[in-house]
Amino acid sequence: MRRAHREKLRLCDTLEQLADALPHVDRLQCLGVANSIVPLLRAIHRYEETVVFPAYEAALTLAESNLASISRLRAEHIEDECYADELTEALLTIGHGDRIENAEAVGFMLRGFFESMRRHIAFEREHILPRIGLSDS
Repeated sequence: MRRAHREKLRLCDTLEQLADALPHVDRLQCLGVANSIVPLLRAIHRYEETVVFPAYEAALTLAESNLASISRLRAEHIEDECYADELTEALLTIGHGDRIENAEAVGFMLRGFFESMRRHIAFEREHILPRIGLSDS
């Protein structure tokens, strides 16, 4: 889980660097990120949903078991993957040399994605990891 968080945060940092560099981005970097973002997220989400979430649910008390946290996190996974598909298209377009028509919109898209990812990770670090016996250090 810690490795998954590191990989996602590395992705967030890269996306933030791209957003900060707009409209003068490294097109090769755009292609690299575009080709890795969806497979990375799908693999991590599959691991979380099959290993981490069941461990978290098993650690909850009866009173806590009615919380909607896991349902919300699963829904966020779906949203993140859909957003990653759109981001992939935009990054592929840029990477293949197309002119960036609206750098502000692309920047907003990148920031919206990586800020959401960072919030998701923060929740998991604060609530899920300690409950399943993992610290963030």
